Order: sequence, then structure tokens, then C-alpha cells
Amino acid sequence: MTHEPKRSGRRVNTQNGKRMSQSTIWEKAAKNGGWRGLHAPGEWPMLGCVWRSDPEVVLWLAVYGRSEQNCKGSKGKRDRNEVGLSENLSVAIFAMDSLRQLAMKFLEREELANYNFQNEFLRPFVIVMQKSNSTEIRELIVRCISQMVLSRVSNVKSGWKSVFMVFTAAAADERKNIVLLAFETMEKIVREFFPYITETETTTFTDCVGCLLTFTNSRFNSDVSLNAIAFLRFCAVRLADGGLVCNKNSSADGSSVVLTNGVSDVHALTDNDDHVSFWIPLLSGLSKLTYDPRSAIRKSSLEVLFNILKDHGHLFSRTFWNSIFCSVIFPVYNSVCGKRDMNILDGHSSVSVHTEGSTWDYETSPVAAECLIDLFVTFFDMVRSQLPGVVSVLTGFIRSPVQGPASTGVAGLMRLTGDLGKRLSEEEWKEIFLCLKDAATSTVPGFIKVLRTMSNIEVLKISQSSDHDMTNDEFDDDNLQTATYVVSRTKNHIAMQLLILQVTTDLYRKHQRSLSADNIKVLIELYSSIALHARQLNRESVLLKKLQKACSILELSAPPVVHFENESFQNHLNFLQNLHDDQYFVHGDIDLEQELVTVCENVLDIYLNCAGSVSTFQKSDTQPMPRRKLPLSSAKKEEIAARTSLVISALQGLAGLEKDSFRRYIPRFFQLLVDLVRSEHTSGEVQLALSNMFRSSVGPIIME
Repeated sequence: MTHEPKRSGRRVNTQNGKRMSQSTIWEKAAKNGGWRGLHAPGEWPMLGCVWRSDPEVVLWLAVYGRSEQNCKGSKGKRDRNEVGLSENLSVAIFAMDSLRQLAMKFLEREELANYNFQNEFLRPFVIVMQKSNSTEIRELIVRCISQMVLSRVSNVKSGWKSVFMVFTAAAADERKNIVLLAFETMEKIVREFFPYITETETTTFTDCVGCLLTFTNSRFNSDVSLNAIAFLRFCAVRLADGGLVCNKNSSADGSSVVLTNGVSDVHALTDNDDHVSFWIPLLSGLSKLTYDPRSAIRKSSLEVLFNILKDHGHLFSRTFWNSIFCSVIFPVYNSVCGKRDMNILDGHSSVSVHTEGSTWDYETSPVAAECLIDLFVTFFDMVRSQLPGVVSVLTGFIRSPVQGPASTGVAGLMRLTGDLGKRLSEEEWKEIFLCLKDAATSTVPGFIKVLRTMSNIEVLKISQSSDHDMTNDEFDDDNLQTATYVVSRTKNHIAMQLLILQVTTDLYRKHQRSLSADNIKVLIELYSSIALHARQLNRESVLLKKLQKACSILELSAPPVVHFENESFQNHLNFLQNLHDDQYFVHGDIDLEQELVTVCENVLDIYLNCAGSVSTFQKSDTQPMPRRKLPLSSAKKEEIAARTSLVISALQGLAGLEKDSFRRYIPRFFQLLVDLVRSEHTSGEVQLALSNMFRSSVGPIIME
């Protein structure tokens, strides 16, 4: 049964000149359903008259509308909101101002604990703010809410939820003045009245964070976005300092529990689900801002996110840290590290989680890498299980087709291993090298697929001589565009592979005393996979000649395929020779001599093929094949000159084997040495190295 206010006998004028008693007004409103009963044309101003003469009636109308909602479902609520959404601006303004006066009356008194009445009577402001198409009404609502909060802040309890919902809608408004007006009040609330926000219900902290995050997306003023990010850091400080008051009855007397910062409370802070839930939206929101299209916002949110984690990470448990890395930290880097080889022709590509990440620039990438390394090193004992993910992020930078992020990845990995040093276990070193190996091998299939698209391009004739004159008639425009992309991808792929070789070699040289036999096995596999891939690439002679034709027409430099093959085998050979000569290294079950001889055989075979000789790798087992000397082109002579230093290193490596080992392996490569003697060389250094080997190693065996 609804309690009715005492009706006054006073009479008021309506717009159409009729005089009605307040009793009649009350009956009309009750009959038609609360607010809607006063919405008839010519009668709406009488509410203001009633308010001035007897505010109690207006208060009852609001309560009556609420009871109507309870009785008739959502009809009462819809009626009450329809006034504020009226197309008649005067009606809508009057309705919102009347609601403001009503709300101010209610806010004069404190709300009882565990009641939600403030949130209920402020909800019409939220609905109208979200749905109204009138700029004047939305601005009026922001001003009304601002006035109510700032003048009655100590009495606001459950109403905070509606307050933040209004300001969240204002933050996303299409009018700049509304956004700035709302943020001005939000700034005062956070700076001056933050303790009141969570005084009654701690969940309003999340509402406040969500509102600030919406302001960070403001497209009108970057200062608003940057200040909102700064306020998020302030919220994190208050959260870490125990600024939230929990109103839950955790004891028999129903007293509230204050979360405070201290050694005895750290366990409770980190393992309490409610407390963790306060950190998650704040950290996740900042994480998403790191791929904002605006450079200043990306950089600021990145720094604030990692500063919060670094300043307050001591409060987090190992379990929560793992969750943070998976849901907050690693997604920051998915856009850069999730990139893979893309085939523009068939549209198949590996799409990263955040496509906006392509907006990362040369400034953002180094900052992101530095922040991650600083955080990981600081809390290494708590988060060391995340090492594979961190290394994958850094190798993801290395895999980037852009030079800037790739250099960032190399520098980051060197710094990470340098700072941790001997703290890394054997298994952790293995994880690092496995990530590097994966970075080198995982991109190969996609790259080969891109390269093979050249197979679909027909040219008039592929000359056996690279001195052949090329004309634009041999390629149409579409084929030239495809060739341009393939050339670019090939260059980037080679640069990435060489960068991995560089960082692997540097890590080995700096930390070789910390590496076990199992770590060395992974390194051998890494060097071998890159070298064999380089050889496979150089064997794609038809495709490479097509690329050379396209580069000549487009006036581009050709991909450095020969340089890639030389460098990969040179690094592999140097690594094995260093291991072989290292007296402190325990080989275990690694047959270094077998590995070294195999690499040297491959190097000699590559050189002989380049020189036009048929090596033992292509000969029949029963009889030798006849050789036909062909004049070498100028391009082939240049290639032989480029491979000279590598073949000399291979000869020196074979000559450096112990006497018994040399005797055991010489049947495998003796014919290669003979072919080298018969081949054409561009430098006398090869003949000199051969002469020394026959004199010091082969001769004594023959003379025995």
C-alpha cells in the first residue's frame, strides 16, 4: 500500500489558465502514472508551482513513479524517462531541473547503510544522458550531477555508480565542451574527494577506473587523455596503500574491514579475489591503451603501466603475477611480435591480436622493451617462470621486418642475459636458445611460400648469363609489383636471419662458461638450420634469376643471397672451431669433429659448384663424370671471389684436425681437394691453403 502525502487545499495556475488545487494535481498524476500524468500539453509548468508551494507532493510523485515501476514492470521507469527525452526542449529541461531539485533534497540526508536508493533516483540522469540527442540536455545533466556531487559529496553513497555512469557517457560525447566539463568535475572528485568514492562500496573504485579509461580515449584534447592516465596511476597508489574500505560484514558485529598496506596484510591483499578484481580493470585498461593510434598516449600509458607494476609488484603473489603477464603484459607486444610472413597474393596471413600495433614507431618499441626487461629483472625470483614468454617477445622484435624493432630485440636480449648473468639456470639458458632457434625456423615456411610466387611469373627467356640485357617488356605491371614485394621480403628475411646469428654468437662469446653440453647442442642445431636454409635458398636458381631480372628493371639492388650463405656457414664454422679448440669444454656425447667435417664438406661443395666443377656430391658411385670447362661469367667470378675466405677457413679447419682424426675422415673429402686443385680460382690464397694442407697433413699419410 502506497503512503500518500498530505494534500494541500491551495490552488495553482496551469499554462492554459485553469486553476487546480494541489489535490487535483496529485489525483491526476496518480491516475496517469507519476511523471507522465504531468506531461499533457499546457499542464507541465504546474509541477514547478507545486514544488514551490509543497515540495512533498513532488517527492511523492517520484516515489510513486518508483512504485508504479514495481507494479507494472518497466512502464513506470519508461514514463519517467520519456519526459527527459521529450522532443520539446523546454519540457525536457524542466524535467531534468526538477529531478535535480528532487535529488538535492534527498542528498541533504545521509543514505542508510546497505540501501541503494540514491542510485535509483539518479538513474534517470544516466538513461537520459545515454539516449538524449539534445546537446543542451546532455550538458545540463553534466552540470546537474556536478553541482549535486560537489555540494553534497559527503552524503553521496550508492549514488556514485550513477555519477560515474553519467561521466562515462559524457567522456564519449561527440561535443568537446561536454567532455571538458565532465572531466573538470572528475578531476576534482579524484583529487579532492577520492576517499568518499569507496566509503560505502568498494566496487565503485572499478566504476571510477572505467570512467577514467573512457576519458583516455577522448579525441578532442590529448591533455584530457594524458591527465586521465595520470589519475589512473593515482588510483593505483591509493589501491596499493589500502585506500579502499570494504563494507562487507566480515565479523559478527558487522564492522567494516579496511584493507591496509603492511607486511602482515600482503598475503590477504594478493590472494583476495575482490582485491585482485580491482587491479585487473586498471591494468588491462592501460594495456589496451598501449596500441592507441596516438603516439603520446601509447608512450604515456606504457610507462604508467610498468611504473605501477614496478612500484606495487611486491604486493602481488606469484599466481597473480602469472595472470598479469598472460592477460596484461604479453598482449601489449602481440601486435609487434605476432607478425609473420604475409602472402599478399592469396591473402593468407597470420593476423596479430592487436592490428593497431602497426602504429608503433621507433620511439615506442625501445621504451616497451626497456620497460619489460626492467620489470622482469626486478621481480625475477617471482616471475622467472615467464622467461620463455619474455624471450619470445624480444625475439619477436628481432623477427620484425622493420630494422628499428629488430635492433631493439637484439639489444634487449643482450641486456636481459647480461643483467641476469649467472642467475640463469641450465634449463633457462636452453629456453633462451630454443626461442632463438624458433625465431629462425618459424619464419622459413612462410618466406618460401612468398618466394615461390615468382614461379607463376613468366618471362620471355631466362638467360644462363646474368649479363643478359633486361627490358621492361619481360614483366607486366602486376608481375613487377609482385616481384617488388618478393624482393623486399627476401631482403628483410635475410637481414633477420643474420641478426639472429649475430645475437647468438654474441651470447655464446659472453656466456660460454655458463653453458652446458645440452645448451651447445641447441646452438649447433640453430647454426646448422640457418646455414642449410641459406644453401636451400641459393639453390632456387630459376627464381633468383627472375628476381635479378626484376631488380634490374626496377633499378633495385638484388637480395644478398650469396652473402647470406657465406655468413651463415662462416658463423657455423667459427662456432665449431671455437668449441673444438676450447680445452675447458666437455664435449660429452657431441661429436664435434663429425660436425666440423660435415660443414667443411658443404663449404667445399658450394665453392666447387660456383666454380663450374662437378663435386663428389653429384658424381656417380661407379665412375667419374667427364668435366667440361666453361668460361666463367663476370658475375660468377665475383661470386667465387666472395666465397674465397670461406673456403680457406674450411681448409684450415680440416687441416687443424688431429692426425688420427684427419686420417679417419680424409676418405670423405679427398676427392673434393682434388677437384679444388683442378678448379679455376680468382685468388692464389686458395692454392696456397691447399698446398699447405697437402704438405702438412695429406703428404705424411701418403708417405706412410
